[in-house]
Amino acid sequence: MTPLKDRMIDAALPHVAFDGWSEATFRRAVEDAKVTPAQGRAAFPRGAIDLALAFHRRGDDRMVDRLAGEDLSQMRFRDRVAHAVRTRLEIAGENREAVRRATTLFALPIHAADGTRALWGTADAIWEALGDTSQDVNWYTKRATLSGVYSATLLYWLGDQSEGRAETWGFLDRRIEDVMRIEKLKAHVRENPVLSRLMAGPNMILERVRAPARPPRGEMPGFWRDPT
Repeated sequence: MTPLKDRMIDAALPHVAFDGWSEATFRRAVEDAKVTPAQGRAAFPRGAIDLALAFHRRGDDRMVDRLAGEDLSQMRFRDRVAHAVRTRLEIAGENREAVRRATTLFALPIHAADGTRALWGTADAIWEALGDTSQDVNWYTKRATLSGVYSATLLYWLGDQSEGRAETWGFLDRRIEDVMRIEKLKAHVRENPVLSRLMAGPNMILERVRAPARPPRGEMPGFWRDPT
């Protein structure tokens, strides 16, 4: 992300609490960042929506940087995933109202695809930070599942008033546990001779599904690509 984009995001944040991720906020960000309207549009062609997406992506990048500086090797894998999600939410907590406004923006039908892609990008960033090397259908299922976990936890976090967000972290642990139960069920199916024969046909099809040839991080196949 360029310094100009960073400067515009920072300039926008004080206004988001009052005007949301709106055209008014975008215009004020252009003024406060001391850039020309043409420069602002060159950086964010769709205005406020691209500004909000860049803000979200910057949070993902900061999470990746923070995780890269930590030693997670002693954690169970499920705890690494939970820690990554918690780290991302703690970064979001630095600008909680801006995140709330972005969630409202991406809930609108016209911006639903952008919101889905942003969630996918967060899940993708987490899996890559944790060293995921899957190349088959698991590349998709891991990101889809974690997108659901993150989005549910984010909504819970936005309404959580407990001390230290303790209730959110408990909610997150329960969602991760739900995912682990699914993984255990899948392993049971693979190990059961009867069930494994029943699934032989579907599995043959799924085995042909391959991960994309390492697209830019956060790019979900079929979705508009973020210019940032």
